[in-house]
Amino acid sequence: MQGKLYLCATPIGNLEDITLRVLRVLKEVDLIAAEDTRNSLKLLNHFDIKTPMTSYHEYNKIEKAYQLAEKMLKGQNVALITDAGTPGISDPGEELVRICQESGISVTSLPGPAACVTALSMSGLPARRFAFEAFLPREKKEREQILASLKQETRTIILYEAPHHLLKTLEELYKTLGNRSITICRELTKKYETVFISTISGAISYYQKEAPRGEFVLVIQGRSFQELQKEQQENWNALTLEEHMNHYESQGISRKEAMKLVAKDRGVSKREIYGKLLEDS
Repeated sequence: MQGKLYLCATPIGNLEDITLRVLRVLKEVDLIAAEDTRNSLKLLNHFDIKTPMTSYHEYNKIEKAYQLAEKMLKGQNVALITDAGTPGISDPGEELVRICQESGISVTSLPGPAACVTALSMSGLPARRFAFEAFLPREKKEREQILASLKQETRTIILYEAPHHLLKTLEELYKTLGNRSITICRELTKKYETVFISTISGAISYYQKEAPRGEFVLVIQGRSFQELQKEQQENWNALTLEEHMNHYESQGISRKEAMKLVAKDRGVSKREIYGKLLEDS
């Protein structure tokens, strides 16, 4: 029988957050694949786990994934752990999962800590819908594209950031998104955990005076539907009525249906649109 891949969530700070199931599986599997074996060794030693360990990280994620898949096809069970949190969330684990699934290897996830969800739950911001972006890309053009896409995002936005990049990121967020509400969570589940509720401009002012320390999760208010709708309506109203009609008619939509859509865009009745078109004809 072939083996199985176990995605084992590990603590993001407080070691008491590890689950009994994860501890059992880490002891029972044949091999543990760890993002940083030196870091993970501290965790395993703390819980007296002697299972053999191998490295699986960003720089060997494809080649090593095929090697691990081969071991599982031969019957070995493998547990994947990341430096902290749930494997596959903002780390190379997603590649191993994909290759296992393509190879017909069974994959299961042992739920546990995730910094993004932990921060969201204590942010005070809407949690029903959220957009998780993890770390913004460092490459300038790609970073600008991601930030621009977030400008219209109506869901709560979650980002990760390192202390030495925090202030610059906050300044970029202010420039792109405006002065949104933000909750900044620091050192989650650890001794010096803090939750800072502010605005983006308030956070900039604070961290210009106080040097950021620790790992940060930024939870940012999404754009309101009302604000977005108002802006869209203003954009439509900036067009002439005929330009607005042509926008839909050029897509093959009948003039009657185009009038309905134009009326909806502008927040007026179809009769009013019909009347204005008659006046202009």
